[in-house]
Amino acid sequence: MEKEALKQQLKKQIIEFLNLTPLTPEEINDDEPLFGDGLGLDSIDSLELIVLLKKEYGINIQDPKDGRKVLVDVNTMVDYITEHGKK
Repeated sequence: MEKEALKQQLKKQIIEFLNLTPLTPEEINDDEPLFGDGLGLDSIDSLELIVLLKKEYGINIQDPKDGRKVLVDVNTMVDYITEHGKK
């Protein structure tokens, strides 16, 4: 899948999985931090995103340190999915 299409798909999945229904994919910037001052997600949301990666892309993140490196922003997640996801 082309990166831009994957970004759009991932944004829709983030909104759906985390029940962020007031948001649209267009309102999430590719380089906006997902946690803290960016999108404002919390540790529970990070667990949900890890479940999303496993369910949708076959990516199993065991180590929380790896999760912190992957769940930075949409760009980082897409790069990780492209490199490690099921083909």
